[in-house]
Amino acid sequence: MSFQILGTGSFLPEKVITNEELSRMVDTSDEWITKRVGVKERHVCTTESNTDMAAAAAARALESAGVSASELDLILGASVSADSISPGMASMVQNKLGAKCPAFDINAACPGFLFGLEIAAGFFSRGTVKKALVVSSERMSGLIDWTDRSTCCIFGDGAGAAVLGQGDSYLASELHTQGGNDVIDIPTGWGNSPFYQVEQNKSCVHMKGQETYKFAVTSMVNDIRSVMEQAGISGEQVSVVIPHQANLRIINEAARRLPEIAAEKFLVNIQEVGNTSSASEPILLDKAARSGRIKPGDYVVMAAFGGGLSSAACVIRW
Repeated sequence: MSFQILGTGSFLPEKVITNEELSRMVDTSDEWITKRVGVKERHVCTTESNTDMAAAAAARALESAGVSASELDLILGASVSADSISPGMASMVQNKLGAKCPAFDINAACPGFLFGLEIAAGFFSRGTVKKALVVSSERMSGLIDWTDRSTCCIFGDGAGAAVLGQGDSYLASELHTQGGNDVIDIPTGWGNSPFYQVEQNKSCVHMKGQETYKFAVTSMVNDIRSVMEQAGISGEQVSVVIPHQANLRIINEAARRLPEIAAEKFLVNIQEVGNTSSASEPILLDKAARSGRIKPGDYVVMAAFGGGLSSAACVIRW
């Protein structure tokens, strides 16, 4: 027994920042951002909190699934930008939804939603839950150095969620971590101690682009091939690939190295939302489900990579 996805939901803040607007803030241009990253615009929070977005996406997922909050046996939250260290995002979502189940957070950076699915699968396999919510929400605009053109043009805010129920649709998974903070790092801002004598880096995204690119492409290709083999499916049988929306060049290069899967099966929405970190996967999954791009019986491959360095992939039968 693993699980099946009963419903999905997502939320994007109303405020949109275009590349043209961004070019008036930092030394960049629409042409440069489009060519290097693939983003045309991104949503950013003005009054919405991380919890607000997570709860909105979760509520939409529950509605899609036809499940009430009182039926949930577990809430898993994935985020690197929760409103507080404690209580965690999942606890606050539980409160907003009126659920009564255990709730806790995980921090696996951009693959966090997929790590959450794997954790949920363990609960289902032991028979300890019948319905679970996995929700990712990221307010990346609060973690960006808006004077650094190499990172501020990439990220956006948003949330996505999935409601899971008993079933056998989670067919294969792959998780990896290559520990270290030399490629991607978001330091905490714990500067209250009068005794700590080590200088701390600015609490914002620090990222080495070329190293990230190499890790991302390699891990995505290897992880996708691994889960397809585990699930016993061919590239022709794959209906859609939901790749982490970090960079359009990464997605295109991964697709080129996976000729067994038709390139048009790799879905993208990075142009309109940017990189929403762990929320990237469920936001795109929700869009694909609601648009009819995913149909019952389809094989859906999801793959993500990010800080940790971590990567993950899975195959789900819709």
